[in-house]
Amino acid sequence: MTTTIVKWGNSRGIRLPKLFLETLNMKENDMVDVLNNNDSIIIKKVKNFQHKTLKQRVEEFYGKDFESAVNEETYEYEEIDWGTPVGDEIW
Repeated sequence: MTTTIVKWGNSRGIRLPKLFLETLNMKENDMVDVLNNNDSIIIKKVKNFQHKTLKQRVEEFYGKDFESAVNEETYEYEEIDWGTPVGDEIW
């Protein structure tokens, strides 16, 4: 099959015919992996995709268990003086 790369907002995309996707058992909004392999693009359907919970994302980000990550006091708070209001601000 031959298709064209088209502009799609700030990205680029290709259109795949519905019949082509149906033969691969793919449908709109399926999650796919897009891989680069020796000047080729490989698109694979992600099987059993599950969204990560907030807890899982925090643990992955900090590299430690959730309780340790959220109980850690690593932030220093500092009040910033932006000066007096100028214009029509209502405080």
